[in-house]
Amino acid sequence: MTREEKEVIVNNLTEEFKTAQAVIVCDYKGMKCQELESVRALANESGTRVQVVKNSLSKIALKNADTEELALTETNILVWGEDQISACKVADKAASDYKEKFIIKTGLIEGKVAELSTIEAMAKLPSRDELIGMLLSVWTAPTRNMVTGLDNLKAKLEESA
Repeated sequence: MTREEKEVIVNNLTEEFKTAQAVIVCDYKGMKCQELESVRALANESGTRVQVVKNSLSKIALKNADTEELALTETNILVWGEDQISACKVADKAASDYKEKFIIKTGLIEGKVAELSTIEAMAKLPSRDELIGMLLSVWTAPTRNMVTGLDNLKAKLEESA
């Protein structure tokens, strides 16, 4: 890989890491190509990115993006996205699907180093769309209850008439 190619990769990653709310570092040693492709497909569904990048290039890109420094050793695959929860969910799902092969090491949440327990806890949270659905359900509950009550009253009055 030439120096120019490395610079292009670092510049692209730096721009993406600046907007990323979460960057999860995982070990993928022993995974087959098909398994990695299934992780990429899972990430594409949720709008996150997955890429294997040399540790030295990752460190430079993360430093340029003004994030805290991560200890990157051995083989690493990065999962990142503008949505913290979806990036954590992708990494957690891949880790549960491919035990012993795909292991979450560490990560960054809003540019700060996050512990494994934090990443796992965020993976358990509902997604943005699920939260909006819950909120709409709560907002429409009084109207639904009123309509149900009026319908029951109508049925009762029709029976007695």
